[in-house]
Order: sequence, then C-alpha cells, then structure tokens
Amino acid sequence: MMRENPADLLPELFLLGAAVIGLLTGSFLPRTRQWIVTVLCTTGLVAGLVAAGLAARRADLMTFDAFMIDPITHVTRIVVLAATLLVVVLAAGPMRGHRRESEFYVLILLAALGTITLGAASDLLVLVAAYLLASIPGYALAGFGKDAPGAEAALKYYLMGAFLGIFMLAGVTLLYGLGRGTSYEMLRTELGTAPGAAVTVGVVLLLAGLLFKAGAVPAHFWVPDVTEGAPPLVAAFVTTVPKIGAFAALYRFAAEALPPGVGDWPLLIAVIATATMTLGNLAAFGQDNVRRLLAYSTVSQAGYLLVPVAVAGRTDLAEPALLFFLAAYAITNIGAFAVVIAVGRDDLAAYAGLMRRSRLLAVSLVICLLGLVGTPPTAVFVGKLLMFGAALDGDHAWLAVVAAVNSVASVFYYLRWIVPALSGDSDRDESLDRTAQWTAYLAAAVSLALGIGSGVALSVG
Repeated sequence: MMRENPADLLPELFLLGAAVIGLLTGSFLPRTRQWIVTVLCTTGLVAGLVAAGLAARRADLMTFDAFMIDPITHVTRIVVLAATLLVVVLAAGPMRGHRRESEFYVLILLAALGTITLGAASDLLVLVAAYLLASIPGYALAGFGKDAPGAEAALKYYLMGAFLGIFMLAGVTLLYGLGRGTSYEMLRTELGTAPGAAVTVGVVLLLAGLLFKAGAVPAHFWVPDVTEGAPPLVAAFVTTVPKIGAFAALYRFAAEALPPGVGDWPLLIAVIATATMTLGNLAAFGQDNVRRLLAYSTVSQAGYLLVPVAVAGRTDLAEPALLFFLAAYAITNIGAFAVVIAVGRDDLAAYAGLMRRSRLLAVSLVICLLGLVGTPPTAVFVGKLLMFGAALDGDHAWLAVVAAVNSVASVFYYLRWIVPALSGDSDRDESLDRTAQWTAYLAAAVSLALGIGSGVALSVG
C-alpha cells in the first residue's frame, strides 16, 4: 500500500516541530527562562512517542514513495524517541542555565529525526539525506563543551563522517547507475542483471557511511575519542541513538534492496561483525577510563548487532532479533552512562565502594553492565538469544560461536568495574546527580522487565 499523507509522518512532524519552535523560542528568551525550550522539546518527544505507538497498530504502507512504515520503522521510532527522551531528562540538570541550552536540545532532536529517517528510508536519496541529518548535529554536539578534548573529538568525528560520507555518495551514484533508479524496489529488480563486481563495489562504498553511524570496524575510530572528549550527555547520545537508525538501515537495505545471490555481502557483513566484536572486546580490556571502556563496549555490541544483518533474508528470526536487541541495547547503554553522569568521574578508581555510597546505583550499574554481557534475566540476554538463533537458522553457526566466545570474554573487563564498585572502600563524599540516579534506576528496571517479560512470552509461545 502506497500513499502520500503527511499524517503518516506524525511522529517525525512532532520532532521537527518541537525542534523548529524550540529554536525560534530560545532565540528570544533570556537565559534564565531557556527551560521553556526543554519543556517544548520534551513535549514533542512524548507526543511523538504516542503517535508512534498508535501508528504501530496500522497495516504496513509506503508513504511518499520513499518512507516505509512497517515493524522496522515502528521499533526505530519508539526506541529512538524513548532513548532521546531519557537523554533530555538526563540533561535537564546539567544544562540548566547554559548559554547554549536551547541549541543543545534542538541539535539532539534534529539528530534523532535523522536517525528515524535512516531506519525508514527505502530510497537511496532519502538515505543520504537522513545520514547527513543524523550526522551534522552530532558533530556540533561533540564539541559542545568548547574545551580541547571536545574540539579534538568534534574534529575527528566530522572528518571521519565527511570522508566516509563521500564514499557513501559514490556508492549511491554507482548503484543508481546500475539499478536505473534509487528506490529499493527498483534496485532489487534491476541489480540482479547488473555486473556482480560493480554491484559489490557499490554496496561496499555504501556500507562505509552506515558502518560509520553504527560505530563498526573499520569505521569505529571516532567512538572512543568522542565518548571520552565530548560531554557525558553527548557521549550517551551518540553511542546509542545513531546506532539504532544505522542498523535498521543496514537491515532494510540488505533485505529489501539487494536481490538474493548477488555478491557475497552476507559473508562480508559476517567478517565485519567478527572483527568488530573481537576488536571492541580486546581494546576494552586495558581501559581505566570508564567512558573509553563503554566506548569499546559499544563497538563490540555493534558486532553482535551485525549478526542479524548478515543473515537478513535467510531466516525469519533475523528481523525480530535485530529489533529486540536494538531496544535492549539502547536502554542498557543509556543506563550505564547515567551511572557515569551520576558519579561525575571517569576514572575507574572513583567507583570503588559505590555500594557504600548508593546501594541502588551500584545495583543499577551491575544490572546494566551484566546486561551488556547478555546475562539473564536482562533484556540483552534475550536479544543475544534471538541473535544466536538467527545465526544458527541462517546457516552461520560459526558466527554464533564467535559471538558466544566474545560474550564470555567481555565478562572480564566489566568485572574490573563491577568488583571494586561492590566491594571496595570509599572515602568520597561527593554528591551524586539525583536525576541521573533515577534514570539509571529506571533503565535497570526496564532492562529487567523486558528480559523477564520477553522470556516468559518466549517460553509460553
């Protein structure tokens, strides 16, 4: 079903409207009343969530010949909006009274809008526009602190994004020439008769941009520097939200645009997944900075999330595995960053004795970190279970073994953070950020609820 009705894009329109109205309103408000923009942006996100939930009950359709509204889009919308709302809530305290408070929230909303469009795009031109919209606000956010580490992070982020974006544009141009169009439907029809080597080159070039947004090897170099150099709020956002749209876009392109049997793209994605999860884990082992540890953790998680993409079209488990894993990862990763923001320190030693300072915060940290490992009964455990099932059902048993070995190996560097937090002594009396504390509690609770609820559903089903 295909139509052109602006009401189909209501969640996106709420986001765009909140960003535009927030920018205009913030331009005329004194610094002491910039909180009004926070309220406007929060309202837009909540309204978008409600609209996305209602839209999920409707039949699949294509709108404006380029924007697909189906389960992938529904999950992308809901997870992106919910994750962005959590980041906005986290920012309410630290950003209060900041001279660029309005601009911060507007940039967050615009990046979220680009991320949703990435996941819903079914046309190469829309995909490129979404890539730019999801990326450019992120460059500004990375340097938002206006300090030396932030400037370096923003420069690296921008240069790598622009460089790989050029490759992506070259891939789009090549695929457009080979497929005689830019819509995924036409590409799937025409690329089957195009020269295989040329199609492979076009796909590899296109992957450059999407792997950059996903933070996967070999486009991952920006992740640790931006995570450490940018403000913690920005680090929580850029290591979580853009990935959702990137993986949704990767899966949609693999399942809807590429005809079966063209090239060895599933093997290519599987090799990239292996390299990503392995390198991310190896690099995380020696980190004493918790933000860099989480940065390499997100790289390894990108490797696991690529597994369902590698078996796209080969098994019915691939799509639910990816979508559930994305939701589980988003809430868990933001929960871990909320703990970092609550404590306000990046060195691993600062978390010694956290249990004595705040028992609930320490428990939330344990739930989120063990959740990233994939320990039951957390949400990521169910996501990894579905991922393993998809790999086995898609004739990639070796990839499931690699993912299992990497999951076990990741336990050791998370324990370097968990053990001191639970058993160490603390002589610190610094206050904890209360909003970040409650966000961490919420994220840990949702992770457990998703894991237990989906586990029960799977066992009953």
